[in-house]
Amino acid sequence: MFGKVKKIFFTGVFGILYISFLAQLVYILGWVAGIDNKLIGLAALSLEWLVLISARYLSKRSSNSAQHNNGFRRR
Repeated sequence: MFGKVKKIFFTGVFGILYISFLAQLVYILGWVAGIDNKLIGLAALSLEWLVLISARYLSKRSSNSAQHNNGFRRR
């Protein structure tokens, strides 16, 4: 039961983060004045994207690891 709740929760959280990323991209490209400010905004957004991808990867990796090991460490 906890696994289903965890899966739904993390799917929802990552969905919100993806929507937030797209909204920030539209804001930077559409409403930020000046090319320098746009490039700084896009650089910050690319770092956020890398963090989001790594968090998603680590979440899936830990989920798969716990699922295959049944909560016990193999030696």
